[in-house]
Amino acid sequence: MLKVGVLGAGHLGKIHLRLLNESKKYELIGFHDADSSNGEKVSSEFGYTYFKKLDDLIDAVDVVDIVTPTLSHYDCAKKAIEKSKHIFIEKPITHTIEEANSLLALEKEYGVKGQVGHVERFNPAFTSVKDAINEPMFIEAHRLAEFNPRGTDVPVVLDLMIHDIDAILSVVNSEVIQVNASGVSVISQSPDIANARLEFANGCVANLTASRISLKNMRKSRFFQKDAYISVDFLEKKVEVVKMKDAPEEPGDFDMILQNAEGIKKQIYFENPSIETNNAILDELESFAEAINNDTTPVVSLKQGTQALKVALQIIAEFNPKKI
Repeated sequence: MLKVGVLGAGHLGKIHLRLLNESKKYELIGFHDADSSNGEKVSSEFGYTYFKKLDDLIDAVDVVDIVTPTLSHYDCAKKAIEKSKHIFIEKPITHTIEEANSLLALEKEYGVKGQVGHVERFNPAFTSVKDAINEPMFIEAHRLAEFNPRGTDVPVVLDLMIHDIDAILSVVNSEVIQVNASGVSVISQSPDIANARLEFANGCVANLTASRISLKNMRKSRFFQKDAYISVDFLEKKVEVVKMKDAPEEPGDFDMILQNAEGIKKQIYFENPSIETNNAILDELESFAEAINNDTTPVVSLKQGTQALKVALQIIAEFNPKKI
């Protein structure tokens, strides 16, 4: 079992603490929180060991789980890596691309592993169809949330849309060559609703919408590719897979057949992938333990986390081009 410590005991930090304490792949040593009163409270309430000094916790573990505000990600990760500790770091990886690139260099220099907490990669609906998403040419993603004051210190792109950016980059094997976007601040100082259009070198286009002022929650992405349509509902954990193949010469009575203007006939059929219930946060944490123990590349590497941040910041820059 890998010895692990958590940095940050806020809402998400407490979830990480509980799951790591239950995991059979980790031994939870304790946690550190910059707010000592909160640290003492969490320790008293749940029984986790509270380390008043950050360095003491880092020295006591093999893996540092960073669940602090984004602005502190870099400093915490840098300190851990320079002590040769593996790092799991919540999304977004850092506040700036310069910080992210610095972590990539440190990761290589010290020979440690790092993973970014893009939890939707472990959503069972997405994992059930990920291998079936093959060269999509048009993608549409909607991530809508009811208003919650937590997280409004950053643009909705870094709060919500970055989940879909990362998922899309993981299935489109091509470089983003064009970004067009708009964002509007409604209730926060930073944009609350945003739309972005990503164009890839291979011709794929992705249209993403994110809002944190919606009247209902929605987390759905649709992938269109040659002879297939795949819909992933991240919220309800459901998928729809509609495929087409050449129609048989003698269709059955219940076969669904389409014929285009050129006279080509296609048969429509449906697939129902098996979706297993899981805890995505626990899965991402334990997959990192497996990557460390087996010396394999983490599912969401620091490099991939950096790529998602890069695209997110390009989108934000489009909101006010004069400030680029």
